[in-house]
Amino acid sequence: MNPNLNLLQPYPFQRLRDLFKGITPNPDFKAINLSIGEPKHATPQLIKDALVNNLAGLANYPTTIGSNELREAISAWISRRYTIPAPNAERAILPVNGSREALFAFAQAVIDQSKPAPVVISPNPFYQIYEGAALLAGASPYFINTIPQNNHEMDFSSVPADVLARTQLVYVCSPGNPSGKVMSLAQWKTMFELSDKYGFVIAADECYSEIYFDEAHPPLGALQAAHQLGRNYKNLVVFSSLSKRSNVPGMRSGFVAGDEKIIEAFTLYRTYHGCAMNPAVQTASIAAWKDEQHVIENRTQYAAKFKDVTPLLTDTFEVSVPDAAFYLWAKIKQANLSDTELATQLYRDLNITVLPGSFLAREAHGINPGENFIRMALVASYDECIEAANRIRQNY
Repeated sequence: MNPNLNLLQPYPFQRLRDLFKGITPNPDFKAINLSIGEPKHATPQLIKDALVNNLAGLANYPTTIGSNELREAISAWISRRYTIPAPNAERAILPVNGSREALFAFAQAVIDQSKPAPVVISPNPFYQIYEGAALLAGASPYFINTIPQNNHEMDFSSVPADVLARTQLVYVCSPGNPSGKVMSLAQWKTMFELSDKYGFVIAADECYSEIYFDEAHPPLGALQAAHQLGRNYKNLVVFSSLSKRSNVPGMRSGFVAGDEKIIEAFTLYRTYHGCAMNPAVQTASIAAWKDEQHVIENRTQYAAKFKDVTPLLTDTFEVSVPDAAFYLWAKIKQANLSDTELATQLYRDLNITVLPGSFLAREAHGINPGENFIRMALVASYDECIEAANRIRQNY
């Protein structure tokens, strides 16, 4: 077996199951799960109809590059959403089976193991796929701690020059998981300049880009930032998904877009990888990318939850409404209470499941930046989120 498999750490939700092993939650309370970022809002009918009405497509092998119609729908959506020229639908866009598998596969295609000691840079806390992808590609993860003191931003000034010289891939997540932080144009400018200097590829994870709270100010995207700075998309690839945007996590549909040379090479990799999108899913995805009304309605539901839940938690946590995404990244006020202890107590006493922040991070540069934080995914119904917040307020 690949020895790098032994380097993988347990996934956060496995660690959570281990933490709760042997504990029986309080039966007086209905279970409320805020631990996993799985959308719970209803899947739009137009997507379900498109899926059901095109099941005849199951009789055909799909192509790796997807249908022209799907790539054109994605290109048009990118142009509308980010007010930039439409990317070339044939060469700059590739449909993928959700952003998760693409983020993992991308490292396998990008990392050149013939070069000494390749490095993959990631924020910390981070989406665990970044680390696993780096390790199984034969690279070493290097973590940049994103902490409140630096406004949850990736500060590259602390990264040694010899590390940057060996860096082949940088994962960025904007809006961020778990902080919800959106990268500014100035941050993107710094990122692009470093990429130009050191030659690394940027993998911009934007799966939360459509969950935000001000319709007049959607989050800045990586392609948009490059366009505003007068750049092309050299060494930049964006990853997006319908899972959160359109409440279809089980459909596994997304795309990568950006540097045409990298997309061409990634397409070759995926041809052998064998991960073409289901034809019926492609048709349903076209319907989703072409419609914005259901996305606006989805945001409205999240906005109501964040507006009303956040004030209820301020006695227990240092917490505020994030820039975007559907997580509350809450710092525990009680100094003698760790994130794992609080998560255990909430589960045992109040039947509320949350994720300890330390499970989303690694010990790096002397600290675990997720320690003493709790991540709450406000994906449950409005009433359940309010109920959970009231239980916490009344008991902590």
